[in-house]
Amino acid sequence: MAKESGKNKNDKKKDVPLRPLLRAPAGERLDLDAFDPAATPGGPAGKAAGIAATARLAAPLASLQERLYAASTAGDRRRVLLVLQGMDTSGKGGTVKHVIGLFNPSGCRIRSFKAPTQEELEHPFLWRVRRALPVPGEIGIFDRSHYEDVLIARVRELVSRSQLNRRYAQINRFEQSLADDDVTLVKVFLHISYEGQRERLLARLDNPDKHWKFNSGDIDERALWPEYRHAYELALERCSIDAAPWYVVPADRKWYRNWAISKLLLEHLEELDPRYPAAGFDVEESRARLLRT
Repeated sequence: MAKESGKNKNDKKKDVPLRPLLRAPAGERLDLDAFDPAATPGGPAGKAAGIAATARLAAPLASLQERLYAASTAGDRRRVLLVLQGMDTSGKGGTVKHVIGLFNPSGCRIRSFKAPTQEELEHPFLWRVRRALPVPGEIGIFDRSHYEDVLIARVRELVSRSQLNRRYAQINRFEQSLADDDVTLVKVFLHISYEGQRERLLARLDNPDKHWKFNSGDIDERALWPEYRHAYELALERCSIDAAPWYVVPADRKWYRNWAISKLLLEHLEELDPRYPAAGFDVEESRARLLRT
């Protein structure tokens, strides 16, 4: 049998960049109905392959994280901030567990934003966010974020519409300032379906070990699904600047969600290409001294 020309048929398929596939369109009306929550764009062929592919990303991610941290010891100010937003049960906590678990926890700064405290309410809405930012060399993770102040604030009518419009502009200026200060923002909207949320809430009710994760208020919030959906569409529309675009990650399939966010982080870190700093001492002289001890 004649040999095949070119690549062997068993070679791995070409690695296609994921960012263009998931990036929310900029400068146009956004309709989340155009995005399939169960889709797997650019992903592995099935759950087993997806889990295996995610596991293979662990080593390169850990290496890049170490290089990012090492570079900061020589004055490199770069850091990464992963912003996770999505409807209840979309997988923000699961992402922190399964994706951030691939990193060295000592180099991560994880913050979950709940309802603001009385002290936080006494300050501008971005005040508490600025205090939680990663320092140079770190990977920061926001489980919910400053976007709550244009999401729940809009749905629950906590502030006026004019104030909401000002907040979109404030967020854009804030995120541009972060990018100018060497923060790489990776903003992810975890896109779960209405039916998918019901299944996950029922799974919590069916398992006594998961009852602690269920709140009857989740059903009340679910009744506001159309309002939250519209609020997310507006946030993704108005706050997707070049320096900080949004990525829409289908979240009905947990394995794809984990793989996609790991891949997004890998692509951003590879683009940063942090390098280990050169030794600031005489290596051979230090070696000789050590051998004499």
